[in-house]
Amino acid sequence: MSNVYEERATMIAAGELQSFVPFGREHCKNHPNAVNLQLRQLQPASELWSSDGAAGLVGSLQEVSLQERQKESWQLRKGSTVTTDEAEYEEELYVAGHMVIWSRGSKSQASYVYKAFTVDSLVQQALWCNFTVPQSRKDEKDIIEQSVCIVQSMCVNVHTVSGKDFISPLPFQVSTLWPTKFGLLFERKNVTSDAPMSPTREPLPTLFSMLHPLDEIAPVVCKSTGLFETVRLQYVSDNALRVVFSCEQPSVIMTYDALQCTHTVWALRKVTPEEQSTVLKCPGPDGSAQTPMATHSFLGTHLRNVTRLDSPGSPLHCHALHNQGRVPSSPSLHSRAHSPNISSMAALSRAHSPGIAAPSFTGGQRFNISCHSPSARGHSLLASPNSTLNETPLLPEMEPILPDLCVEQLWTETTTTHREKSCQASKVFITSDLCESRYLCFLVESHQQLRCVKFLEGNETNQLIFASVTTIPAKDAAPLEDIDALLVLETNGSLVLYTGVTRVSKVFVPGLLSPNFSLPNHLPSLNTPLENVSTPAKATVQHISRLEEADMPSPVSEVRSSLQHHESSWLDDSPFQQAAPHIQALRDPVSNRVTLELSSGLMLRITVPEVATSELVKRCLQAIRFILPKDTAMKVLVKWYNIYNAPGGPSMHQEWNLFVTCFMTLMGYNTERLAWTRNLHFEVPLSPVIAPKKARPADTGSDEDWAYLCASDYHCQALAHPVAGLPGLEPAAPPVGMEDGGPVGGLEPSALLFPHIPSLFYVLHLLYEDLKLDELQRSGARALVSLLQQLARDLQLEEYIDLYWRDYPSFIKTFKEACVIDQAQMGLMNWPAYLNSEVPCVFGWLSKCLRGQDVPPFPYLPGICERTKLLVLSYALYVVGDENAISINVSKYLSRLSAGQKKGFTEPALRRQSSVKPSAPSGCLAEKLVVWLTSAGFMLKDLESVPFGVALPIRDAISQCREHPCSEWSEEVCALIGRQDLTKQAHKVSLAKGKPMVGLNVPLEPPVTTEADEEEDGMADLHPEVTGLIWSQDLRLQEVRRLLQSSRPVRVNVPHLPEVSDHEYIEEKENKLLQLCQRTMALPVGRGLFTLFSYHPVPTEPLPVPKLNLTGRAPPRNTMVDLNSGNIDVPPNMTSWPSFHNGVAAGLKIAPASQVESAWIAYNKPKSAELANEYAGFLMALGLNGHLTKLATLNIHDYLTKGHEMTSIGLLLGVSAAKLGTMDMSITRLLSIHIPALLPPTSTELDVPHSVQVAAVVGIGLVYQGTGHRHNAEVLLAEIGRPPGPEMEYCTDRESYSLAAGLALGMVCLGHGSNLIGMTDLNVPEQLYQYMVGGHRRTHAGINREKHKSPSYQIKEGDTINVDVTCPGATLALAMIYLKTNNRSIADWLKAPDTMFLLDFIKPEFLLLRTLARCIIMWDEILPNEEWVTSNVPQIIQENIGLQEEALVSEDLNMETLVQAHDYIIAGACMAVGFRFAGSANLDAFECLYKFARNFMQSLTTTTTSAATVSGPYNLQTCLSMVLLATSMVMAGSGNLKVLQLCRFLHKRTAGEMNYGFHMAHHMALGLLFLGGGRYTLSTSNSAIAALLCALYPHFPAHSTDNRYHLQALRHLCVLAAEPRLLVPVDVDTLKPCYAMLDVTYKETQWYDETTVELMAPTMLPELHLLKQIKVKGPRYWELNIDLSKGTQHLQSILSRDGVLYVKLRAGQLPYKDDPRGWKSLLAPTVNNRNPEVRTFKPEAISTFTSDAALVSFAEYFCKASENMKHKQETVALFSAILYECVTQENPEMLPTHISIDQAVKALERGELSETFCLWQMKLVLELCESGVLQQRLRDTRRQSRGLLLSSEFLPVMKSSADRALDRWLFDNSRALQAYVSGQPTNEDADTSMLACFLVYHSIPSFRKMANTELDESSSFPELLLKFSQLGVPVRALLRLSPLLLHAGVFGSGLPF
Repeated sequence: MSNVYEERATMIAAGELQSFVPFGREHCKNHPNAVNLQLRQLQPASELWSSDGAAGLVGSLQEVSLQERQKESWQLRKGSTVTTDEAEYEEELYVAGHMVIWSRGSKSQASYVYKAFTVDSLVQQALWCNFTVPQSRKDEKDIIEQSVCIVQSMCVNVHTVSGKDFISPLPFQVSTLWPTKFGLLFERKNVTSDAPMSPTREPLPTLFSMLHPLDEIAPVVCKSTGLFETVRLQYVSDNALRVVFSCEQPSVIMTYDALQCTHTVWALRKVTPEEQSTVLKCPGPDGSAQTPMATHSFLGTHLRNVTRLDSPGSPLHCHALHNQGRVPSSPSLHSRAHSPNISSMAALSRAHSPGIAAPSFTGGQRFNISCHSPSARGHSLLASPNSTLNETPLLPEMEPILPDLCVEQLWTETTTTHREKSCQASKVFITSDLCESRYLCFLVESHQQLRCVKFLEGNETNQLIFASVTTIPAKDAAPLEDIDALLVLETNGSLVLYTGVTRVSKVFVPGLLSPNFSLPNHLPSLNTPLENVSTPAKATVQHISRLEEADMPSPVSEVRSSLQHHESSWLDDSPFQQAAPHIQALRDPVSNRVTLELSSGLMLRITVPEVATSELVKRCLQAIRFILPKDTAMKVLVKWYNIYNAPGGPSMHQEWNLFVTCFMTLMGYNTERLAWTRNLHFEVPLSPVIAPKKARPADTGSDEDWAYLCASDYHCQALAHPVAGLPGLEPAAPPVGMEDGGPVGGLEPSALLFPHIPSLFYVLHLLYEDLKLDELQRSGARALVSLLQQLARDLQLEEYIDLYWRDYPSFIKTFKEACVIDQAQMGLMNWPAYLNSEVPCVFGWLSKCLRGQDVPPFPYLPGICERTKLLVLSYALYVVGDENAISINVSKYLSRLSAGQKKGFTEPALRRQSSVKPSAPSGCLAEKLVVWLTSAGFMLKDLESVPFGVALPIRDAISQCREHPCSEWSEEVCALIGRQDLTKQAHKVSLAKGKPMVGLNVPLEPPVTTEADEEEDGMADLHPEVTGLIWSQDLRLQEVRRLLQSSRPVRVNVPHLPEVSDHEYIEEKENKLLQLCQRTMALPVGRGLFTLFSYHPVPTEPLPVPKLNLTGRAPPRNTMVDLNSGNIDVPPNMTSWPSFHNGVAAGLKIAPASQVESAWIAYNKPKSAELANEYAGFLMALGLNGHLTKLATLNIHDYLTKGHEMTSIGLLLGVSAAKLGTMDMSITRLLSIHIPALLPPTSTELDVPHSVQVAAVVGIGLVYQGTGHRHNAEVLLAEIGRPPGPEMEYCTDRESYSLAAGLALGMVCLGHGSNLIGMTDLNVPEQLYQYMVGGHRRTHAGINREKHKSPSYQIKEGDTINVDVTCPGATLALAMIYLKTNNRSIADWLKAPDTMFLLDFIKPEFLLLRTLARCIIMWDEILPNEEWVTSNVPQIIQENIGLQEEALVSEDLNMETLVQAHDYIIAGACMAVGFRFAGSANLDAFECLYKFARNFMQSLTTTTTSAATVSGPYNLQTCLSMVLLATSMVMAGSGNLKVLQLCRFLHKRTAGEMNYGFHMAHHMALGLLFLGGGRYTLSTSNSAIAALLCALYPHFPAHSTDNRYHLQALRHLCVLAAEPRLLVPVDVDTLKPCYAMLDVTYKETQWYDETTVELMAPTMLPELHLLKQIKVKGPRYWELNIDLSKGTQHLQSILSRDGVLYVKLRAGQLPYKDDPRGWKSLLAPTVNNRNPEVRTFKPEAISTFTSDAALVSFAEYFCKASENMKHKQETVALFSAILYECVTQENPEMLPTHISIDQAVKALERGELSETFCLWQMKLVLELCESGVLQQRLRDTRRQSRGLLLSSEFLPVMKSSADRALDRWLFDNSRALQAYVSGQPTNEDADTSMLACFLVYHSIPSFRKMANTELDESSSFPELLLKFSQLGVPVRALLRLSPLLLHAGVFGSGLPF
């Protein structure tokens, strides 16, 4: 039996045994598909373990044919969550038949189907692959699309996680796909055939890559180095090469060469451009360069032309070598030299192996290619069998496919003998061992070997160096990546665990017989192992109960019965014994779980246990591994793994004890002899024989648990206060030092770790210092100290013992401990240099920093003591004030401990770390610190676990940054400084996407109306919460809705006069209705502006379009009035344009940020033809808000071919607006088709409707806006003066075409002025001037002269320019070309003429345009006052305009001309003011314009004045409309009440001259006034002004079908000038909009100095380029600064996302809405005198200060004097005061700090400090208060920052309490202190803890140091002062010490003073 035990001695138990069935199989059963039938049979019969045993098994296996078995497959992987911190889970991809099922499951959650796919043909393979989508911008990271690829015979389906689906057709048959870092690799299937032909052609590539499903499939290039020649590049075209493995990290693939029988590893990378060009030159096999056309174009043609039909038989599949007869097992037949079947690629890859002689690949240059084409084409692509490809003229020229990826040879297996030639590896994986070496392992089944190749990364980033090969005998293997190990199934069937190539131990699977137990001859002994079938103690109850279920394929269930009925017969049942299942294979390893396939066909999933579970042990092991040489480290780890995971191993709380014992044993200690280790109980004795314990459910407890409790430290401390009268508790001996240990033997010097004890001690000490910096690891530090002090004693390191004693005075009692190691042995150890230097104590180091002393660099272990590193550097940066501490001076403050073998490994890591430059180089130290901490991944929750004293400087820096944050910080930084408002802002959440709780999407309460009226008026989507804040005093929005709604019938009120007959009365009503309908039809244009971008459509519903209601209701009976009754003539097509506008208005509601897809746009297409105009408008609106770019080109084409005029107009304008200024070629082509002038002269005449031509011309202007494109400018210039052609073409509505050409020309050359590059020969300005003033027509040069040869038969124009047609376009073109250039010479051309003669020659309307054009060219001269406006009127008009009444007017003056000219010039100047101050709400401009508007109103309404009669109401009305528009441009988005009243007045006027056009103008003015519901306003950029000029052209249509002078659709272009500038503060806690004060600072300009204005937000901001900064002001909200001098992107992104600026209320403040004056605030009364109120602070009031749940409940439970707190009055008072302090000062995070300080001081006063930890923190706090940093800040009066976070009264009180307590102790126990100082042993035990407190608190150095400075000789205080200052002892400590020292020196006795 002994062999059994030896076997078990190094055996570990696997846990969590479960039977495994792929989840997909279960799921497929429910799938309605034929596959089910096959799968039913696949199920292993559940009666496997039935009474007849093996017979059942055989029977069930026979039913399933092998073929069907093949059909299902699955793979598992670890769930890859990039974004979330979900628990780890497993993913399974299961393939059966046509189905692929992707499921997920974890320990906590059962498996569920994530996605299931069913495809048309059989699935050949399914795999996961990540594709990278490169970003256009350099700075953005590439997006990685996770996806599943499903391979069928013809195509690959790719489904990404984000929901995109791709289908890539396959141009050839594929054998396998491999996922790589870059995309997919395809292996071409080898289809051979027999007709040999064209013997010299190279074979086609076999390996292809696809970087993205939308990319082409490209061949892979190979770069290999032979022995005898230079590096060569060619395609991978060797048929003998097969890929067996691919890996993403590192990016390598492994191939197997079937001829050579070797495996090769290749690096896979992107091709360099040089390699691409080299490959395309394509040298032939013999080195002669072939024409590059041959392979590439052949390949390219084929791959690109491939269709479904010709795929299988295509030539690509047939080019193949004849390798069918190749048998790898008989190499003699096919030795290299005879084989003609070799490609040069193969030769190269094999030339690497030295075993081959040189001549072996001479004969290999002949290739056999066969090609037969069974497709219908009949003939082959190649001309004839004997012509080579190069001569074939049949190949079409095609560009070659460029290769994307390249493989580069890294390593090839070397074989010496035939015997070693291996078959293809059946399994390849990469694994790493416990010491971080990496191995590439491949399993060669023919030899039953696992070969492991060690590899390491070279100095260059992607270079891999392959080292030695190790073979492990194995039948199967699987990597366990989580525990850095691999599981090997040995040939005898036992499982063995390896780490790398080091054998760890056997793995014992409970419930499976180990193979050597199943020998039937030892029948009696069989009982033993079976009774002892054990599950590890860690297995939980559920698993055990699961083991007992009947379906488990393990003998356990049988065992249970056999132990009860001994007469059971199965023990002698030999056949069953034989059939006991054994493990056949391993599969699906995920992290540390793996599936065992048993010979019975069943599968079991097991978990291999981890190296360690407790955090402390893990970190100790890391440190040990770091410092030891690799081989030693490996031995230690393996030894530990075996001890820890022995079957029935220890439970959690004994892990540390086990570790200590194991560790000390390895160092040579005899742990049985040491007192304290003898008491460390654990379940497994460390003897070689480990008896497997019976499995016992873990919840019952056991005797060992009780023993553990008895031996615990807690128990020993409790013994000090014994409980009376508990029977039967004999007091356990407290583990006091080792006094009772008796003579302890020495160490065993031959132990493995003996030489390394000092360095191990040192790294563990550093780990201990790191644990001290984490509150949560304090218990770990406490445990580690017991081990460290033992080692320190044995190594005689007194300073270290002193340090540990100071940390834990109650635990370490005495110094007089015998040393176990004798001197001789000491010499055998390796003493590292760093042990002799200063003792590293992290608190001491930080304390020195704070006191401003010089600090040595602090040692740390890279990767293990990260917290030490962070905090040390933080102090160096913030306290020492060294700005470079985190970049170049790291080594000043940290010394990295380098372990010999690790140097190469960690250096680059550190270098990378330190090169992280903090993003904001400017700014104070606090900002730097915060940004750096965030970049190092330090979060608020980490800060909470830092001890309070250490954390205080960081908290201080955070609170400084919180006061004055920088607006560009990342989300993480803002979270760290606790500004949720900024975090949320950085999170880029737009309100629109927020949940409805934001409330901005709640529709307005509709006015209470009857059911019938509640039809959608299209204006319900404004944000009432915001608008309610902007216009809180009145209901002006409701009024605007009433004025603009067009979906309800209008009221037709006509008095019925007695003399009117009924019939006439009806006619009269209908005529009145017709008049009112003129207004109704004009409303949608204004409504579109009012509701601009206010709605986010639901993708499943069509956009609601309100009806255009043209009926009326007549009071008193509310009878219906209809236009269709036939009583009056209604113009035909009257509603076509209004319904177009209605569609635009509906479409403009859609916000640009919405999700709009092509399908949704098409889905909105109406069924009925009469709504087609609305849909046309909807398309135009989608273009204006940028969504039309998503419409598929196919749909655009579809809409245009319908030939519906309106749709074409809407689509062309929409597409052009969406592509504004992009010069997009496809759109240009689209537009050119509709413009005859842009078509080539010979092209056929297309019959394009006139208005569509106009739209297309404007479209050209938009697409080429500001580009100065020469050709288009030339054509447009000619088009302005296009003469009417023969027949009827170009005769009607010529004005609008000419105007459109002018506007388009202006847009193309927008603002270019005289710098029009390359257009000087066109003489643009002169030509335009001529168009403007008239003159002789020039001969037409250019492309279109043919078209204008014959004159028109309709219009006699002669050879002069028709100014009436060309003037407006030319004037506006000049205005736009010279916009804002202040070019005086051009402006003077546009001056109004100042002689009567000339005035008679020009239309008054054109004077308006000229004045406007002139003013916006002289942009900077426009002034917002009346004088400037009138200064534009020429002298002659000004002089004579007032003389109308008197008879002094001379005869030759035409009064009418003068008056009209005057009015139009004034209107033009007013328009210019409107443009100049658009969207600025400039008060002067508003008042000036408003005055002129009133003047025109008066002239209109008082008809008596001669002005009205002379000028004519039409002209006055036009001027009034223009001035009104100008006024609302200035006040755009502000909703000004006076303008609203004007608009309302004009809305009511429907009689007289009021036509459709004027209504349109007035309601556009109303729409602009409330642009986007007050969220948008107008911009004054060049592009915006161009759009406004198109939209507000001052000639409005006379009726609804009038497009003669200006295309109505262009009215909507003013949307392009709108920009969001409303800033809405949103409270981050309630997510509701609120008021906040802003300070807006303007930059200095030529008109005003830098000024700051106070605004109450929500408010419109001025144009951003005028601003310097915006600041949210206190006192109610946290301050927030947005600096615009660095750029406006940040603010623009805020404004574009609904303008939401998150703000955070300060504590105790109420929002302005609830408390406008600030009188209700809780802080208001307490500001003046604070102290009396502190007591009266009611905890109930806390909820107004803070919403933090923790603080509210703290107030509830700790600050209320409840019944049981009566005797703790002062505690309650103190807590209340602390809470009040923290909340009002707004650092609630300081509450724990205050309380900790209070507790520390109280414990000190009671003398109960058993460890000095909190005293250290207290000391650091006090030192920070006195530190230079803080004093400096307090002195700096310019920044009104407050001092430290802790309140001014609290600390001094605490400090004096602590001082008092220690001084009292000193007075009574000065002897103890003196004894310590003089180095004498102390006697009384009681005082040591207080002594340690005293030493720590006063920073007194260890006695060893003091002894070295010869203090005894000092006789006077000054001498002491000098010596102590060298030791760094503060003066206050010296004052307490000096009496002792001086007395000691003089009298030699320690009398108290």
